[in-house]
Amino acid sequence: MKKFSLIALIGLLVFCSNLSSQVYSNKVVGEKNTALKDSLQQIEYPYILPIWGAKATKKGFNLPYSAGININYLWQESELVIDNLEVGFNHGQKHNLDEIIRFNNATSTANAINIRPDIWLFPFLNVYGILGKAKTSTSIDAGVYIPDSSNNWNQVTSLSTKAEFDATVFGLGFTPTVGIGGGWLALDMNVAWTDVDALEDPVFTFVFGPRLGKTFYPFKKRTRNIALWAGGFRVKFSAKTEGSLELAEVLPVSEWETKVNNGYIVLDENQAQIEEWWGNLTPLEQANPINQAKYDAANRAMDAAGKVLVGLEGAVSNAESASVQYSLDKGLKDKWNFIVGSQFQVNKHFMLRAEFGFLGSREQFIGGVQYRFGL
Repeated sequence: MKKFSLIALIGLLVFCSNLSSQVYSNKVVGEKNTALKDSLQQIEYPYILPIWGAKATKKGFNLPYSAGININYLWQESELVIDNLEVGFNHGQKHNLDEIIRFNNATSTANAINIRPDIWLFPFLNVYGILGKAKTSTSIDAGVYIPDSSNNWNQVTSLSTKAEFDATVFGLGFTPTVGIGGGWLALDMNVAWTDVDALEDPVFTFVFGPRLGKTFYPFKKRTRNIALWAGGFRVKFSAKTEGSLELAEVLPVSEWETKVNNGYIVLDENQAQIEEWWGNLTPLEQANPINQAKYDAANRAMDAAGKVLVGLEGAVSNAESASVQYSLDKGLKDKWNFIVGSQFQVNKHFMLRAEFGFLGSREQFIGGVQYRFGL
């Protein structure tokens, strides 16, 4: 049973990162590599892909096998920013609760398995698909605030919970690359759609991941090497989220009834204090724009809280079909973070890779294995 899936935002950002091993078309240079360059120019290129592959080898480029399958494990944790929260009950009118509900912390975590098939369409352009399954969770810490007689906003209750759920992702991407003498640059870009049963619509994500690296050849076998790289990781995803859930998924109906009754008591007490404060002001003090703004803000908050309580009371009275509908805007606390990674290429068929992202408010780890073949 999901708890408070109202704010169960997915943490699937690393799902869409460049999950392939770092292979690329490398321009062979240097006197010590003359024999390799000559052999590439003399041997007939045997595969259909990439397009212009034969021409590239004639110019001294050492190409990777043109197709591959990657299997990857992913873990990530990132902080989210949530605002423009609107809530309605039993498909009734929604009310904006930004003034009275404040999110102190929202952290998403994901553990995922990802399969990424790819082909080299051109010698410098890799195209791939993303298919994955994940177990994700979102932990939130929020507070409900209302003003008192001095117009100080006080937290009257807190909301702390953790939502856990499963998700499926599908995506497409491409990576332009260039390599010369073992140094290389890769600019990964992709789009993905993540389906979570707690949300009405799939979440759309765009990822950009530039990487700059160097491949080293310390082994006797030329096809065996180690690559090191560093780069950035930027994520942008759809800001609007809408959903619906049964109230019983959040709390038992009996607890909702208690919260509604206690809420009315607190509202009545605070409303009386606000009116008493306003009534004790002189006409000149009431005309002061600062006092007028405080009074209007307090009444807006009390009105919003009252509407929520009325809607919740009506929903709870029909417990069998009580539901809450919600919409909100979400975003990452930091869009960018820094990444470093390494790869061990056993031969041109098999590669092992690990990458770690850090700095900012997001951490991530990717580990995977790749098999490549000619096509």
